[in-house]
Amino acid sequence: MGNPGRETFIAVQKNGDGDLTAFKTSTGRVLKYDEALQEVKAGAIAGVNVFKGRDGEMYIRGDADGDPSNNLDNLPRFE
Repeated sequence: MGNPGRETFIAVQKNGDGDLTAFKTSTGRVLKYDEALQEVKAGAIAGVNVFKGRDGEMYIRGDADGDPSNNLDNLPRFE
């Protein structure tokens, strides 16, 4: 699936509002949201993209592939 050299997100952290705050990658790295955003923009993470929200901020979302199981909100949580 895609470029085998690129990491993927395998787990997430959320705040009390349910917003994503950090990601764990397939190599075990933990990235804060802003760090992850830079890596996604650079093309280092597979299966996700960056979009501009209505508020003008940039956000990470999973690629639209029709599979809800790999939606970022559905990934397991980590501590």
